[in-house]
Amino acid sequence: MASTQVNVRPLHDRLLVMRLAEEEKTAGGLFIPDNAKEKPQQATVVATGKGRVLDDGKVVPLEVKKGDKVLFSKYSGTELKFEGKEYLMIREEDVLGVIN
Repeated sequence: MASTQVNVRPLHDRLLVMRLAEEEKTAGGLFIPDNAKEKPQQATVVATGKGRVLDDGKVVPLEVKKGDKVLFSKYSGTELKFEGKEYLMIREEDVLGVIN
């Protein structure tokens, strides 16, 4: 994937991610029609906020960084569209893990 530059900076513990490509066919070789595809729960982190702000004002830095591939909760985030591309804004707590 080419480097993506977006003029949006997420605040606090939020991440701006771009979903990874959807599977076009099943393991058995059958093609999946567009209306039957599920949106992938894997994405690449495009931008991150500074970190979670605690009650005492301290900032806890995020564990995920720009460029990480992450697995996130199914119904998390807000879908956004910038310059013809679709993104998802999620909180770091919605990230289930980083894909190696």
